[in-house]
Amino acid sequence: MASAAHPAFPSRGYGTSLGKLADRSTGPTFGASSSQQQRENQRSERERERLEKERLEREEQNQLSEEQREEIREAFMLFDLDKDQKIDYHELKVAMKALGFDLPKSEILSILQTHGSPSEPVKPNAPHHPRLLLPFPQFQTVMTQRILARDPRDEILRAFELFDEGGKGKINLNDLRRVARELGEGLEEEELAAMIDEFDLDGDGAINREEFLDICLQ
Repeated sequence: MASAAHPAFPSRGYGTSLGKLADRSTGPTFGASSSQQQRENQRSERERERLEKERLEREEQNQLSEEQREEIREAFMLFDLDKDQKIDYHELKVAMKALGFDLPKSEILSILQTHGSPSEPVKPNAPHHPRLLLPFPQFQTVMTQRILARDPRDEILRAFELFDEGGKGKINLNDLRRVARELGEGLEEEELAAMIDEFDLDGDGAINREEFLDICLQ
């Protein structure tokens, strides 16, 4: 008796019937999102530091008198020879000296390296050797900090030197007469002599540095 043929089992496409795993190659990943957030935080922190720095600089400048702020501006404008609102090493040195700060080369260079910016080429594609230049806002900040840190005695003695012609170490009647004439003050000879007599503590007919300091610090 012939055996009946068994029906064939349906073939299973193992290669195609299993579902594919989800494709994870697309869409934002945690690492990318974290990196982007970190960059945003860094930008926010830099902006916060910039605003805080500007606030402190404004507070420092408000501690100066209007006359001191004007002296800073005039010194910069006087020595900004090409009027580009930036000064180079030599211009910075004489501008600071005019304000009473005669600094050595190393300190001037340090200021430029900290606060300056490189010069731009005058012509496109031309040979260019960049110099460090100090813009006016940075000059104002540097001078404000130095003036506020200066001993008031230094400023008084600087004024003394303007009176003391020839560096005698004393202000005599001739010095007072000259300064009064330069300032357009019509003081009589007796008035000038009375000023010397009032503050001449050692009776030598002139006002020395210590006497001048006492007058100004009273």
